[in-house]
Amino acid sequence: MESLIIKNTIYLSISFPLFIYIYLSLFLHIYLPLHPFIYLSIYLSIFSIYLSFFNYSYLSIPFLHIYLSIYPFSFIHIYLSLFLHIYLPRLLSFYLSIYLSIYLSIYPFSFIHIYLSIYLSIPLIYIFFYLNPVFALYLSIYLSIYLSIYLSI
Repeated sequence: MESLIIKNTIYLSISFPLFIYIYLSLFLHIYLPLHPFIYLSIYLSIFSIYLSFFNYSYLSIPFLHIYLSIYPFSFIHIYLSLFLHIYLPRLLSFYLSIYLSIYLSIYPFSFIHIYLSIYLSIPLIYIFFYLNPVFALYLSIYLSIYLSIYLSI
């Protein structure tokens, strides 16, 4: 019975976070940037045209109106694209690959195993920010397999 629990936790700790990580990375890199940025670019271009025709009392040059209406929104678009393409998938893959795999690998075991596994996985947090997230995913899978086998003996 205990070996069946160990096999199930190893399977869950490998397959479930990996599936969620692949799905979320595909969703965040392919599907999600298309729709918001199409609507955002259309909306910002319409709004910039509106601001370019809006008469300011202290601005009298039409080109300066157009420049001031388009220039700030280009930074918003770049910032949002960087956030959705770089920072958000890294944060989600961090939480899913480390915490979820550790949680699934030690869920059937006692409270001391939970404490030990979280304490031993703290170096993965530093590895994640300095190395590739995929490498951190493999390390978290390895750590979850190691903890589910070694701590259950």
